[in-house]
Amino acid sequence: MRAVSADDASETRYGDAGRVAACGLSLNPFRGLRYDPERVSSLAAVTSPPYDVVDPDGRVRLEDSDPHNVVRLILPRPEPTAEDGYRHAARLLGDWQRTGILAADPVPALYVYEQQTSPEDGGLLQRGLIGALAVSDARAGMVLPHEDVMPRPVADRVGLMRTTKANLEPLLLTYRGDGRAAGVVEDAAARDPLIETTTSDGTRHRLWAVTAHEELAAVSADLATCRALIADGHHRWAMYLRLQREHRHLAQSPWDRGMVLLVDTAQYPLRVRAIHRVLQRLPVAEALARLDASGSDAWSVTDLGDRQGDALTALAAAKAAGTGAFLLAGDGRYRLVAGPDEKTLDATVPLNLPEEYRRLDATVLHSVLLDHVWRVPDDPEHIGYLHDTDAAVREAARLGGTAVLLHPVEEGVVRRLAEQGVTMPRKSTSFGPKPATGLVLRNLRLD
Repeated sequence: MRAVSADDASETRYGDAGRVAACGLSLNPFRGLRYDPERVSSLAAVTSPPYDVVDPDGRVRLEDSDPHNVVRLILPRPEPTAEDGYRHAARLLGDWQRTGILAADPVPALYVYEQQTSPEDGGLLQRGLIGALAVSDARAGMVLPHEDVMPRPVADRVGLMRTTKANLEPLLLTYRGDGRAAGVVEDAAARDPLIETTTSDGTRHRLWAVTAHEELAAVSADLATCRALIADGHHRWAMYLRLQREHRHLAQSPWDRGMVLLVDTAQYPLRVRAIHRVLQRLPVAEALARLDASGSDAWSVTDLGDRQGDALTALAAAKAAGTGAFLLAGDGRYRLVAGPDEKTLDATVPLNLPEEYRRLDATVLHSVLLDHVWRVPDDPEHIGYLHDTDAAVREAARLGGTAVLLHPVEEGVVRRLAEQGVTMPRKSTSFGPKPATGLVLRNLRLD
């Protein structure tokens, strides 16, 4: 069920489960590596979104915003090979520490991190804890993945972290606590922050250090009864697992932990958005023709006209009615595709899988439409993954391809499947808001 090669499977799926806590989550303080506000143009100018949502144009804008923007570390220019890029990032990281651009905090801390999106983006408030989490594989049952991973991006992140010996950006994980850790978060947020900045998207970011013994003890006691769901960062978690295996000969290895942001969704529910597909070499007309040829009873197609808002409303209504549905776009019009029928579903998706998984839009899209109807390979040459609806439609129009617009999956569905050990097709969900990269880094040499 996981999209990994046989050679990579043991490293990508499994970590060194015997080297982590037997139960519950273990989140350790660490000496955060942070930008000196006096040495950069602004804190906002040196931050970045997570590496996998930075598009080529955005990468250039970030590089131009400040010569020390963290994107130069998380997406180093390969010159001329990826390995050269990793070494360049390691040299930059070292140079910035030697010159005081980045400085380590004096004592280990957990970091309370707050984001508040702009009013135009809903004004969503999210708070959580950044720390060094004990790495364990899914068999241990403490950190649950919900999406498949691909070997190539895992290998890329492994190469970068192995060379820089640093956690450059926090993964986003969710948990449900008993309130003790949440109380520490709220108490910290009532104090003056270490840093505060507003990024170009209008999101305000604030950070506090938690070092008091009694507060750290309260967090540990709460998390010891919890397990976490990976909301964002599956490839980077697989990176942590592989690097842990590489260093299993070391006692008390810093590679046994990885930097994460833990959010208690009982206090701060995350927003879940869809990730859309762009079928780069399949025109809309051909996609419709192949649907028609697949059988009149399998699918229904409704032309919704050229208004995106109306089309998205129709998609939401179909999902609320319990119908499997997608929007096809890219030629100036929107079509609602509903289906498949039970016969087609049973013939293409194994019956021994949970019914909730079998009927997921992402499952139907990949196992039925892409594999059997459209016969589109799931590789970067044929499929692009975009979070933004407008961007997906524009990209499909530019390439003469087809945008497949999906409806988001509810967090409860994601968690229920993860607890059953079932992983969804990769890029099935987009949880957010995602933590900004660059506010705090973890240098493994300091552990």
